[in-house]
Amino acid sequence: MSLPEDPQRLLEIAARLLDGIHGRFVAGVGAPSAVQKGPDDFATAVDLELEKRLTAELFDETGIAVHGEEFGGPDLHEGPVWVLDPIDGTFNYSAGLPSAGTLLALLDDGVPVLGLTWLPLVGQRFTAARGGPVRLNGEALPKLSERPLSDSMIGFGAFNIASRGRIPGLFRVRILEELSRVSSRLRMHGATGVDLAYTANGVLGGCVVFGHRAWDNAAGALAVQAAGGIVTDLFGNPWTIDSGSVLAGSPGAHEELLAVIAELGDPADFLEGRVR
Repeated sequence: MSLPEDPQRLLEIAARLLDGIHGRFVAGVGAPSAVQKGPDDFATAVDLELEKRLTAELFDETGIAVHGEEFGGPDLHEGPVWVLDPIDGTFNYSAGLPSAGTLLALLDDGVPVLGLTWLPLVGQRFTAARGGPVRLNGEALPKLSERPLSDSMIGFGAFNIASRGRIPGLFRVRILEELSRVSSRLRMHGATGVDLAYTANGVLGGCVVFGHRAWDNAAGALAVQAAGGIVTDLFGNPWTIDSGSVLAGSPGAHEELLAVIAELGDPADFLEGRVR
């Protein structure tokens, strides 16, 4: 470990700073797009404002630099670095849906050691440290117990059936189709942080995340692990900040999720049209 001070102290500082943006986060709900980042992705002026503010405050108070979604930052694999998503679920936030929040994780040589998921619009603050516990609004949560997929709600990532990216849209649709045969309780929140936080506290039995960015995944993946859950990629490899996807869940449910996906075979087959 190369952290400059006690992780618990760093967690307290980070929590205080996230509390400090609560008013601005809430007041900015409904903000329109300010920066178009892709055909289905944009940032609001509030994203930019909050990232600049938190980047400066975190560095001033901890001496640790920040890598943010909007402005980048230092290498995530070397030494301690904060990784920040100022508004996770930007589409939701801009439209006025409450499933949006701020995600912050502390990495040490690429390994998450602290994770914070703040959901101001529903009044929930999740904190986690490596090894546990996970806390919700300051209260320690019980460890996740084994549960079957059939009795679980499952968070599911967004998709476009025409997508030809890393994980083709048709492959994603087939996962959804097969999961629906096992659990009719599939949920699409449109915010990775929400899916992972609610998996960590047992509201969801698991979640399927197609995104691979550390600012989306690190805080929540750590929380699920700290709660006693299992976190891999979609193909069962141990999750790291370099993984191309996330599959997180309670014991039992995770194994069943993994088995459903494994039955579908190679995602590249769906991209090349060999699967009918």
